[in-house]
Amino acid sequence: MTTEPLILAIDNGTQSVRALLFDLRGNIVAKCQVPLQAYFSTHPGWAEHEPEDYWQAVCRACQGLWAQAGVDKAAVRAVAVTTQRGTVVNLDADGKALRPAITWLDQRRTDTVPPIGPFWRAAFKLARVSKTIDFFRGEAEINWIRAHQPEVWQATDKFLLLSGYLNWRLCGRFADSSGSQVAYLPFDYRRHTWAARRDWKWQALAVEPRMLPALQAPGTRLGEIDPSAAAQTGIPLRTPLFAAAADKACEVLGAGCVEPQVGCLSYGTTATINTTSRRYVEVTPFVPPYPSAIPGAYSTEVQVFRGYWMVNWFKEQFGHHEQLRALAGDLAPEQLFDQLAESVPPGSMGLMLQPYWTPGIRVPGREAKGAIVGFGDVHTRAHVYRAILEGLAYALREGKERIEKRSGVRITELRVSGGGSQSDAAMQLTADIFGLPTARPHVYETSGLGAAIDAAVGLQLYPDFATAVKAMTRVGRVFEPIPANRAIYDKLYKQVYRRMYRQLQPLYREIAEITGYPQQS
Repeated sequence: MTTEPLILAIDNGTQSVRALLFDLRGNIVAKCQVPLQAYFSTHPGWAEHEPEDYWQAVCRACQGLWAQAGVDKAAVRAVAVTTQRGTVVNLDADGKALRPAITWLDQRRTDTVPPIGPFWRAAFKLARVSKTIDFFRGEAEINWIRAHQPEVWQATDKFLLLSGYLNWRLCGRFADSSGSQVAYLPFDYRRHTWAARRDWKWQALAVEPRMLPALQAPGTRLGEIDPSAAAQTGIPLRTPLFAAAADKACEVLGAGCVEPQVGCLSYGTTATINTTSRRYVEVTPFVPPYPSAIPGAYSTEVQVFRGYWMVNWFKEQFGHHEQLRALAGDLAPEQLFDQLAESVPPGSMGLMLQPYWTPGIRVPGREAKGAIVGFGDVHTRAHVYRAILEGLAYALREGKERIEKRSGVRITELRVSGGGSQSDAAMQLTADIFGLPTARPHVYETSGLGAAIDAAVGLQLYPDFATAVKAMTRVGRVFEPIPANRAIYDKLYKQVYRRMYRQLQPLYREIAEITGYPQQS
């Protein structure tokens, strides 16, 4: 009797850690999810998490898999890790964490930064990106640590992303995927390796080469599960560990979006639109494309920071009625929130939302704030809820158009991942606002599936990524645009939404100058 090979994907997100077993057709065989405290904060704007808590959640999630009936550990042929991006861990020479991990949600910055030489200063001034570079230096966690916790910086032997930390805990080797390097690090985004020694990033960042892990391409072998990890997780000893990529890159791969004409929307804590490109394309000038989960490819990305976090914010602040009804009637809360959105006509009767609750690097500017305009006495919380969903879709449509303009490739279809993809209302209004067929992948756990595809190719269970993607991904339900809705949204987008930021920008600057929020660099 032969046992069908299984791939174990470990997905460490912002709100939970999930251990997922996939078969070679991309089906979930078993899943165990362990919730995380998203972060703790000892100062306003800080967001930290104990590294050991991440690891213990991984261990509990894996052990929870093996406790399920019918799960055969012996069938596991490989392991791959995908994680949230930009969360960093400082380790000393003995591998002990020197401080809590600074997560990607953290908003601290410093004005005490390493100096940049005159050549690079002149080049940045000529290119008119000096403010972007100053923002980069001020946001870099390692610069803040050196300025405010010099004893931690001096004791730091390894400075790792969360992916590198978990890979080390699993195989005992300081190695990470080049596909996971999305952070303030001296990374060469064109060549997917550490930057050359003369690169300006080494001057701008207080990080030394010895602190960084070895990098390997997605789908290559990082090591094998060592005795300590095997004992704590229950993963069979010496199971191969393969490089995957960051969660967004794995989502794109797991959704089957491997051609530039297919856009992948992620309705997660950060909402994004991505395409996969074999060409290096900067959608925002001087902001590089991130590495793909496919070796040598790029993920062109536009982000809406705190994107679907806004939906959760609404549910926590104004969704108590639905939450209580769901508990009393044994219903899924998402079903009731869909009903709330569907009770409002397309366009929310003129209520328009600009979703810049947290600004981006350059687009929009640092002064940006969120806005809701068009209130009247007819509007209810249902209108606000639908306006949030519509505002996020408008912002991502704007991102789509920027990608098309910079890449020269027209996006003709969409696939949606992340928590928001489970909402029929969100899927339909997305199709209507974009005017494109919008599909749900066959599984919700697309980031885990992308990691599993990397491992399956690395293990040569499939000869190449094209074959693996064809076998392991497919679309589920497809939402087609409704012509009448599309016409309304097209007018609102072109005549109202696209003008909002330009009209409100001077007021945002005044607000920032008067209140000091958001802090201007």
